[in-house]
Amino acid sequence: MNVEEVRQFCVGMGGVTEGFPFDEVTLVIKVGGKIFLLMNLEKDPSINLKCDPERAIDLRERYEEIIPGYHMNKKHWNTIRLEGNLPDSLVKELITHSYDLVYDSLPRKVKEDCRTLGL
Repeated sequence: MNVEEVRQFCVGMGGVTEGFPFDEVTLVIKVGGKIFLLMNLEKDPSINLKCDPERAIDLRERYEEIIPGYHMNKKHWNTIRLEGNLPDSLVKELITHSYDLVYDSLPRKVKEDCRTLGL
């Protein structure tokens, strides 16, 4: 997947917002105001995704494109290089996993607001 395909996939999920709070090359995508994906838009595009700690270790061992989260808590975040050989279906699954982990941790009121606003 390229950066635009990743972005389009993410904005199609409920309650998602996007922006550049840190700099002009790091796109931050949130659900309910909490980050679930950071995307480096520079020459070697990559994404940081939240991940279940045990699954994160397994993924790092199986795929060279997946490494501990750059500038993130390495127990809970992975960095995925987009220019590797990962199938799009796996990248989408990992994005959805990150989204679900963050969404599930949101307070009930925030979840309701996301649904009410049709986000």
